[in-house]
Amino acid sequence: MHSFPKADVPVLQLSIDARQRFEYHLDLGARLQKLRERSVLVLGSGNVVHNLRAVDWSQPDQGFDWARRFDDAAREILADRPGEILRLQEHPDFRRAVPTPDHFLPAVYVAGLAAAEGRPARVLVDGYAYGSLSMTAYLLDVDRPKGMQDPHPAAGLPDLALVPAEDTNT
Repeated sequence: MHSFPKADVPVLQLSIDARQRFEYHLDLGARLQKLRERSVLVLGSGNVVHNLRAVDWSQPDQGFDWARRFDDAAREILADRPGEILRLQEHPDFRRAVPTPDHFLPAVYVAGLAAAEGRPARVLVDGYAYGSLSMTAYLLDVDRPKGMQDPHPAAGLPDLALVPAEDTNT
């Protein structure tokens, strides 16, 4: 999704330390809340379901049943109780949906941040691709905190709507 087409916002990319347990990433996501108090936009990209070994090229806009089940479970947790995202490790489809953590961990960061702020995450990008990929990505609101007087606030996002997966590059 081309959120900032003029590329007029500063960007700092954080690397994911895959050696760390999921709890570490959830806690780090919660600690990013201090940046949001200063109007910093935190963006986590990735796909909740990302199994390249199971890709079915004949299903460009579809998701396997197991991918949909896992994605639906993640959506429910992120919308209702984001601090419980690590319970998804107990989901019967977890190993198939998350064979490696690199695309799932951004959702864990967003969940930690959402839990720290006491608010749900909402869907930014939705859809499935090639059976074994969900294009689901999440965000929190991007409203500036009330009463904050920052002389150099971070840029806000344009109005966002659910965008079909094929129209995104987030």
